[in-house]
Amino acid sequence: MTTFFPGPSQVHPELNGYLQDAFSEGILSISHRSETFNQLSEETLKLLHFKLAIPESYTILYTSSATECWEIIAQSLTKNQSAHFSSGSFGDKWFQYAQSIHTGSHLVHLPPNQELMADYLDVQINDDLICLTQNETSNGTQIGLDALSAVRGAYPYTLIALDCTSSMAGINLPFMLGDIWFASVQKCFGLPAGLGLLILSPDAVKRAKEINDRKYFNSALTLLDHIEKFQTSCTPNVLGIYLLKRVLEKSTRIEDTDLKTRNRMNNYLSALKGGNLATLISNNKVQSATVLAVKGDPDYIAGIKSEAKAEGMLLGSGYGKWKTDTFRIANFPAYTEPQVEKLIRFIERIA
Repeated sequence: MTTFFPGPSQVHPELNGYLQDAFSEGILSISHRSETFNQLSEETLKLLHFKLAIPESYTILYTSSATECWEIIAQSLTKNQSAHFSSGSFGDKWFQYAQSIHTGSHLVHLPPNQELMADYLDVQINDDLICLTQNETSNGTQIGLDALSAVRGAYPYTLIALDCTSSMAGINLPFMLGDIWFASVQKCFGLPAGLGLLILSPDAVKRAKEINDRKYFNSALTLLDHIEKFQTSCTPNVLGIYLLKRVLEKSTRIEDTDLKTRNRMNNYLSALKGGNLATLISNNKVQSATVLAVKGDPDYIAGIKSEAKAEGMLLGSGYGKWKTDTFRIANFPAYTEPQVEKLIRFIERIA
């Protein structure tokens, strides 16, 4: 059975062998304060910088999940309040958590098909963080390069934080245009859940030092102190880090992965044209390259999902208010060509 749920999603087909290697090599029992772990961590961080084109000046931290990153950002990287701009459920949830810590934080809703426009952002004088969901998993929208460039140009001195949980490792992200980037590995990385990544620019590290938050066990400063030795503040998901290393070793550079991802998405979109189904997102400027939401009559959608399951494919359910009249397709790098081609032929037949 192939699952096209947009997370947790299909893992890389080589993972079975990597898991056996981890057991044979004793990875499951190593101390996170050992030289073996330090070397594993260092090699993994180097691969992340190289394969994902993350600037060397940016610091990569391990977390338990992208959700934990919300907490660290609010506690350790926000002085006063944050401005949130959301077109879907996960952007809303990020705001709700931030507001529980900084009550002045505020939210602007964007219609899913509306492109983010820097001229219309409601950034207030006390906002020291702009929070954007680069890829909104709930409805398959994204913030493109042009829109993000415009925001960076309009607010050069305000930190920009981006949730790219369902796009990191799937597309080439413009890291220099943001200060805080975070994701979990159960989507485009093609790994089991339980590991997150928080990436900080030099300005974000400077902000953490200015706030000097050490009240919490996983404060950003504590994580930064430990990562200098390639370690973590608490016992990490060592297996997850090992699997991440192995997957990265075999992965292509992100420029090549990006091209493959976008070509596959174009093929999915072509397969949908002229049928009884349509994409939830009609504006191609905000259509995600990694998550596709397809809409139709609720009964028809339910029937399609059942038919796909009978053919060995699990389509992702709709999310939030789109739960019954959409299904979602994960367009992540772990899928093999035969798996993708089978789904495209299915869509062409039922659309």
